[in-house]
Amino acid sequence: MDINKHGFTLVELIVTLAVSAILLAIALPSFTSLYAYIRADTNIRKIQQSIQLARNHAITYGIRVTVCPIVSQRCSTNWRENISVFTDTGEPKLLDGNDQLIQSVGPFHQQDVIDFNRAAIKFQPDGLAAGSNGTFKYCADAALDSHAKAIVINRSGRVRISSKKNIECSF
Repeated sequence: MDINKHGFTLVELIVTLAVSAILLAIALPSFTSLYAYIRADTNIRKIQQSIQLARNHAITYGIRVTVCPIVSQRCSTNWRENISVFTDTGEPKLLDGNDQLIQSVGPFHQQDVIDFNRAAIKFQPDGLAAGSNGTFKYCADAALDSHAKAIVINRSGRVRISSKKNIECSF
C-alpha cells in the first residue's frame, strides 16, 4: 500500500505567503506610479482629441465652438469636473438657446490637478483660437511632477502635446 501524501505543509505555506507579501510590498509603489503615468497620458490625449474636435466642428459648420467646464450651463474654472465642447452661438461661454452640447469628457480623478490659464477655449468659424492660446496642464497625483502632461494651444488653433519633460505642477 502506497501512503505517499502530496501537498504542502503548514510551514511551507506560511513561508510562501510571507515571501509573496514581501514581494508585493516592494512592487506596490511602482504600480501606483505606473497607474499615475498611464492615467495622465490617457486623459491628456482625451482632452487633446476633444479640443481638436471643437476646432474641426467650428471650421466644418462655420460657427463658434467653446471648450470649458460647465456648471449650471455656464463655463467655470474647475477643469477637473468635466470638459464640455459645445456650439456657442448665443452669449459667449453660456450653453443657452440654440447651443448644442457636442461632447463631454470627465470627471477626472480626485487627486489629479488640471489647469488652464484661461476660463475657456473658443474657436472661431475660421478655426482660430484668438485669445484662447495657452498651456493646458494635467498633473496626475499632484505631487508627482514627473508624470505631468501638457497640451499647447496656439493662436492659430493648433493643438499639440508638449514635448517638455518637466512640467510645473504647483498651482
